[in-house]
Amino acid sequence: MEFEPINVACIGMGWWSDVLADAMVRSGKLKIKSCYTRSEDKRQAFAKKYNCLPISSYEEILADKSIDAIVNTTPNNVHLETTQQAAAAGKHVFLDKPIANTLAEGRAITEACRKAGVVLALGYQRRRESQFRWIKQQIDAGVFGRLVNAEANISRDRLGKIDLSSWRYQASGMPGGVMLQIGVHYIDVLEYLIGPIKSVSGQLAQLVLPGDNPDVASLILQHENGALSTVNASYASASENYVMNIYGKEASAYYDLHGGLRFVKRGTEKAEAVPFTKNDTFVDELEEFAAAVRGKCVPETGGEYATRSLGVVRAGVLSAKEGRRVELSEILNDPNA
Repeated sequence: MEFEPINVACIGMGWWSDVLADAMVRSGKLKIKSCYTRSEDKRQAFAKKYNCLPISSYEEILADKSIDAIVNTTPNNVHLETTQQAAAAGKHVFLDKPIANTLAEGRAITEACRKAGVVLALGYQRRRESQFRWIKQQIDAGVFGRLVNAEANISRDRLGKIDLSSWRYQASGMPGGVMLQIGVHYIDVLEYLIGPIKSVSGQLAQLVLPGDNPDVASLILQHENGALSTVNASYASASENYVMNIYGKEASAYYDLHGGLRFVKRGTEKAEAVPFTKNDTFVDELEEFAAAVRGKCVPETGGEYATRSLGVVRAGVLSAKEGRRVELSEILNDPNA
């Protein structure tokens, strides 16, 4: 898909801003023209690294008519303000997940972009990994038959590696802790592969890391098609690992970071390895965003979907707090959730 590169400004200079900026450089379909963050040191360092203009105010970026879009990696609690301002200025927005900390803000972000007629795309890159695309193709082709169950685990070792002054590790900045910060990725993959989630049962724990936020979390998800899945997220494990096992009546697939992808059909005794090439998911999602800005497509994960995805985490937090299963509709229909 050929189109002229879009001009972007990056706001929020943290480690994730560099991850996305590196991907934009690899792509060439998004040109970083300017950047802004409150810290002058971070702003200058980013500008030097990516050969863009360090701008001293967000308002100046928004007034620049040459800027097509904002790539926003600011803290969750300012997503609403910064996105509303961008939309009002006619700037398209790529926003890293989660969309916000509350569903009310997620809806407001979505509505601001819809009303302004600008593209809103959310960064859920893990669903784009080639092993999950392969599994999805098989599911859609009917190879799995009825989907019945799945189990997912996303684990990282953060012992001695966290900065408690960072909003990412505070209950006020990342309510739901590890489940909102990384577990939400595999909630997304499960919904992508199995279908919409209907209800949630959750447990949260703080076992290893300091601070005030859960470092281990487990959810049982009931999907609208009747299938059950589990997602476990941890910052307290000894090593990094990712697991996604999908079980159908006629076939199953097993993926883990260290063992790769395997597939088995009913009636066979051994799961066979499925070769796949690791793809550049960051380039993929950003190029899709750029194409959407040029009117070539619609983002795979937009504001309404991201708000629903946030709702699953919020339902899990409520379930853990009150010790009961929570219907997703209860959260989605709560104006204060």
